[in-house]
Amino acid sequence: MKEIIENVKLVENAPLEEPARQYYFMEKAKEYVAEMSEKLGRPLTACVTTFGCQMNSRDSEKLLGILEKVGYAEETDEEKADFVIYNTCTVRENANLRVYGRLGQLGSIKKKNPHKMIALCGCMMQEPEVVEKLKKSYRFVDLIFGTHNIYKFAELLTSAIQSDRTVIDIWKDTDKIVEDLPVERKYPFKSGVNIMFGCNNFCSYCIVPYVRGRERSREPKAIIREIERLVADGVVEVMLLGQNVNSYGKNLEEPMTFAQLLQEIEKIEGLERIRFMTSHPKDLSDELIEVMSKSKKICKHLHLPVQSGSSRILKLMNRHYNKEQYLALAEKIRKAVPDISLTTDIIVGFPGETEEDFQETLDVVRKVRYDSAFTFIYSKRTGTPAAVMEDQIPEDVVKDRFNRLLHEVQTISAEQCAIHEGTVQTVLVECVNEHDNHLMTGRMSNNLLVHFPGDESLIGQLVDVHLDECKGFYYMGRIESN
Repeated sequence: MKEIIENVKLVENAPLEEPARQYYFMEKAKEYVAEMSEKLGRPLTACVTTFGCQMNSRDSEKLLGILEKVGYAEETDEEKADFVIYNTCTVRENANLRVYGRLGQLGSIKKKNPHKMIALCGCMMQEPEVVEKLKKSYRFVDLIFGTHNIYKFAELLTSAIQSDRTVIDIWKDTDKIVEDLPVERKYPFKSGVNIMFGCNNFCSYCIVPYVRGRERSREPKAIIREIERLVADGVVEVMLLGQNVNSYGKNLEEPMTFAQLLQEIEKIEGLERIRFMTSHPKDLSDELIEVMSKSKKICKHLHLPVQSGSSRILKLMNRHYNKEQYLALAEKIRKAVPDISLTTDIIVGFPGETEEDFQETLDVVRKVRYDSAFTFIYSKRTGTPAAVMEDQIPEDVVKDRFNRLLHEVQTISAEQCAIHEGTVQTVLVECVNEHDNHLMTGRMSNNLLVHFPGDESLIGQLVDVHLDECKGFYYMGRIESN
């Protein structure tokens, strides 16, 4: 789907190779921003609102990097901003409805401020029916693009500036990865790093492979180079991102496993912590478990989505493992890394789920004893196999199961979290506590939060904190004096 209005002369003069082409368009967009800024008598502002996962959050940092490069010098809220971008998610239908609601409010604001620009991108834009609805009912939107061509943002922005109607550029898929574009990080001391894009798993409830495309891995040298630059810029912790990091490297000309990549990243001097997500249980290898057990930098936290404890439901979900295999994997991980924190995702109310199936899920929760779990009520997504399955579960039954699951998860989580009380743990200080500015908030290796007295000078540092008291899902502590 492509409806782009372009200045032919401008495009003819643009370099063909990336990323030089995008830097060319950044300069062109910068000229417009400077003109508009002079006309308004103030700097132009921007707002990027992110819906969804950490992959989307990282994409938003890339968008912000380009906006800063072209002259949108300040961030503000979406009502005041001169340029608003919604980076959308479509995993659950409710996410779509939230975007439409907020978009309607922006439409009336734009009538009073015609220079205001609005862009939509991300997974939701990969659904053709969504784009058709936007074209029909939200014609004030200036730019619509998807997940595969985010690197083209500067070029698309330039086209939108020149156009008097909506610029739309949606790609069905791509194998292209463009490196070395600007990024504006949310935190100076930690950063997400994409190691791969797309997904090949086709879980029957999930729309991600349809909107993010097939798996494609970045070259290890490019990943190492990016992390080295981040470390040189003050980053001490990285989060390696992929829809299924365990299948990293399979499509490279010289294949490399995820475990091998981790070993290379661990060698980077100055990097203190390595996190990653998400891990699909079917691809988590013995090699990876061994690397985690020996590592000094990989954090003691593994997010291992189970989705259901019923082997029958897991087969319907197309997850490629059963209950027994998952429990054996969890036991193997705990044996190799005894102090690891395991977290998970669980879906309640998948089509055909019986009370017996649900009890199997509760059994897994009790046996694995997760530190925390993201629990979801099944959301029918048009275009997925599960959406047309028979025996969709009644809402009242699903809500009852969901509440029972939540109670079980929270009870066990509180017990799991409390085991560290009285110990000293290394904590990465992240921010001033949002409820009490005399306290700082930091994160342990196992991903639990700790609040303790301190000041802003500690932000970005690794400090030893005595965990005085567990408050259920976080700790109150104090810096351990030498």
